[in-house]
Amino acid sequence: MPNDHDPSLPDRIRAQFPALARLHRGHPVAYFDGPGGTQVPTAVIAAMGDYLAHHNANTHWNYPTSAETDELLAAARQAVADFLNASPTEVVFGNNMTTITYHLARGLGRGWGPGDRLVVTELDHHGNVGPWEAIAKDRGLVLDRVPFRVKDGTLDLDRVVGAIGSRTRLVAVGWASNALGTITDVGVACRAAAERGALSFVDAVHSAPHLLPDVAAIGCDFLACSPYKFYGPHTGVLFGRESLLRSVDIPRLDPAPNDPPDRLETGTQNHEGIVGIAAAVDFLAGVAPRANRRDALVAGYGLLHQRSQTLFDQLWTGLGGIARVRRFGPGPDHPRTPTIGFTVEGVPSSEVARRLADRGIFVSHGDFYAATVVERLGLGAEGLVRAGCACYTTEGEVGRLVEEVGRLGS
Repeated sequence: MPNDHDPSLPDRIRAQFPALARLHRGHPVAYFDGPGGTQVPTAVIAAMGDYLAHHNANTHWNYPTSAETDELLAAARQAVADFLNASPTEVVFGNNMTTITYHLARGLGRGWGPGDRLVVTELDHHGNVGPWEAIAKDRGLVLDRVPFRVKDGTLDLDRVVGAIGSRTRLVAVGWASNALGTITDVGVACRAAAERGALSFVDAVHSAPHLLPDVAAIGCDFLACSPYKFYGPHTGVLFGRESLLRSVDIPRLDPAPNDPPDRLETGTQNHEGIVGIAAAVDFLAGVAPRANRRDALVAGYGLLHQRSQTLFDQLWTGLGGIARVRRFGPGPDHPRTPTIGFTVEGVPSSEVARRLADRGIFVSHGDFYAATVVERLGLGAEGLVRAGCACYTTEGEVGRLVEEVGRLGS
């Protein structure tokens, strides 16, 4: 990968993604569907293939491929720990963020009872709402829902903090909205929760591709993310403070390991996927190489953030110049990811997505499991059109998207 000042950085990045060579109806494909899942670089594909071809085995047995699997999984846990600024013993692997969160909620809920309270927000993906709703129903808990500001798509942190009381057991908050791109200062909520004796859970699924997680700086007790949103395979990751992972009354089989983080990893894991996560982290660390992986990630994310800001400014301004387009969420002057939700007056969101796809521009549409956001915006079943920039997005692709939406909205 190039150094910090290499002007060929975008081209070097794009060369590592085989999917970008795809044509659809004669048009080169521009992938703006990253908020739902990014494309995967060759290093990740190769690492997963190599594991399956040469090292595939179950763990902790006395033959070479099993030992090699143990080593690869340990290395992956260290890579993700560097990504999160955590300890390897605080990194849990699973199928996806939603499944991990349900599993954790069941364990935590065994220690809660009637009258205890949980705080969730209306701005969140339902993966950070549904599990807490379910455990509240099972255990007789009170669920406090904090609304978001419909006008600009932001969360009122004063209301989140104000909702945390003496009976609050956990505060669940999203770092960034997968529908609107809004970034929330989750550290404020986590600190307030800690001060009042409550736990904090951060959904970093949409933020992780754009904001390098630092669980120590945030001060959260738990944080979940999805590697398939940051150039990895379809897997999930949970950070939890080691003392909490050790003590949570998690549903588990008695013969299984009872030390963290293994005690939360129910059954045989997706070994090739975990190997792929490590390769995705190292891909990101390769954007601006340093001797130390964490330092490289910090530098690489800095470069990618600069590019994404430029791309989003172009996208926001371009769509804003189309008469029948309505943009949602805060503008570029507010902390946000390079993701935008919009509608085209008179054209259903599903039709917008279909017609853009015909021109080789892949966007997503609907509610993206942020159903409460779409409902509060009054958009109905068609929801939003969503376009997100990734590390491989170019200014030319943004220009194509704006031009084609302009044809629909003129």
